[in-house]
Amino acid sequence: VIIDEAQRITDIGLKMKLITDNMPDIQLVATGSSSFALANKINEPLTGRKFEYRMFPFSFAEMVSNTNLLEEKRMLPHRVVFGYYPDIVMHPGDEQTLLTQLANSYLYKDVFEIESIRRPEKIVKLLKALAYQIGSEVSLNELAQLCDMDVKTVDKYISLLEQAYIVFRLTSYSRNLRNELKSKQKIYFYDNGIRNAVIGDFSLIETRQDAGHLFENFVISECIKSNAYKSNNVSSYFWRTTTRQEIDYLEVDGGKITAVEIKWNPKRKASLPESFSTAYPNPEYKVINRDNIEDFLIFR
Repeated sequence: VIIDEAQRITDIGLKMKLITDNMPDIQLVATGSSSFALANKINEPLTGRKFEYRMFPFSFAEMVSNTNLLEEKRMLPHRVVFGYYPDIVMHPGDEQTLLTQLANSYLYKDVFEIESIRRPEKIVKLLKALAYQIGSEVSLNELAQLCDMDVKTVDKYISLLEQAYIVFRLTSYSRNLRNELKSKQKIYFYDNGIRNAVIGDFSLIETRQDAGHLFENFVISECIKSNAYKSNNVSSYFWRTTTRQEIDYLEVDGGKITAVEIKWNPKRKASLPESFSTAYPNPEYKVINRDNIEDFLIFR
């Protein structure tokens, strides 16, 4: 038995429990477009008796297995702009129209409906502000002033957008150094196409001022997908000091640290900051660009 949009059914968790208890031969599958709705209405009655799966847009690795590595690397400039939503991948030529429709209607519907948000234009404005700040540290105070909201409301709306799988946060990594940023955060989009639809910019990657940030968003979102699908128990961060030494992306797995610099242009040089390697000895260090992206997203 498959129940789609399960969160829209009143007391769905209790009803699923009744089916499971009284019809042991039935396999029950419940799907929903919003994790927060399902979490609020389904989780508790079935604690310990269910498997949960998160489904993201297509990933680089999935597309490589569907076509081949050379083809997907050829398509990379296109993917970095238009993303991996299934409808977008399956309908080449209609990307702008479909992404605009997604961004103008479907993208926000669960957030608006379930939270009964009275001023939806505010959350749209907030999302645009976040879209322009990918790759940069985000200040809730600045966002509150920009969007004419209080800080608590901004934080609540960002949490809702996270739970709807539109954006996710990276916090700053800090353990040893006094001048490490300790309470900063960056916010990225799960899908580049949605990000570009929010700001209405589908120009070619070669002509864009934000090419580096777009590629950074692309690679980090791919890492999040990969770790989720592989059930890798790693924590993700960025790292920066008050003297502006920084690393784009960190993965911490127990005592192992992998530091990643992300560069769209293969000719851009990067090196591990000496202060980082001194504070955290023997990290694995990688520089990822469009020519070697498979080394980190597939062959690791």
